[in-house]
Amino acid sequence: MPELPEVETTRRGIAPYLVGRRVEALTIRQPRLRWPIPAALRRALPGQQIENVERRAKYILVDTAAGSALLHLGMSGSLRVLERDTPPGTHDHWDWRLDSGRILRFTDPRRFGSLLWQKPGSVHPLLAGLGPEPLDAAFDGAYLWKRSRGRKVGIKLFVMDQKIVVGVGNIYVAEALFAAGINPLRAAGSVSLARYERLAHEIKRILAHAITRGGTTLRDFISPDGAPGYFEQELFVYGRAGEPCKVCGTKIRAIVQGQRSTFYCPVCQR
Repeated sequence: MPELPEVETTRRGIAPYLVGRRVEALTIRQPRLRWPIPAALRRALPGQQIENVERRAKYILVDTAAGSALLHLGMSGSLRVLERDTPPGTHDHWDWRLDSGRILRFTDPRRFGSLLWQKPGSVHPLLAGLGPEPLDAAFDGAYLWKRSRGRKVGIKLFVMDQKIVVGVGNIYVAEALFAAGINPLRAAGSVSLARYERLAHEIKRILAHAITRGGTTLRDFISPDGAPGYFEQELFVYGRAGEPCKVCGTKIRAIVQGQRSTFYCPVCQR
């Protein structure tokens, strides 16, 4: 599934082609993705000028005076800005026709992506109750330490809780825990303030670096210009089970936590 750097890469890729443009019409070939495309969006979006393209967690928000479209890439979705006469493929589920002569096209072989609608002045239920953005100033070690007190859940699952902090998915939490030297099984409430300060720093550093590198190409994700991300080449633990640790040479271990694969070095991470 595309994670925060991949979604941010997509947002940055499409924003220059959308902001200031008017949506002339919608072409919806598949009305049922993860959820049905709401009738309110079909009524309100055509004719609207796009004011801004933002990101909240792993959602891209396209803002207009009539409301905001919420776009989620799901597990295999991608967005492209194409010439209007580009013929659709089998998995091209919807297009927005822009007044620039281009289209915004959503492709999703697995149909786990979504296109939803948020009315002006409201917060969509999927966005309500989310934690801070990991790259914002509100997110730091002191915040994590305070929220973790008394928590027995493993620190990896704690950080992946979207109510604690958004967008730190399986790949990047594994890499941040390795960089901070913290075992993913350690109880969140047992981690010291100093170690949380280091972890928060590493989360920010790794996410920011991954964004500059175009995200991580795993399975289906490619960026809006069709180019793959390059951060995968720099992974220290994720997906490297049985391979030697790049720091100490110990074999990387793989276990399952919360139905997700967890990778770590048993020597470097305590």
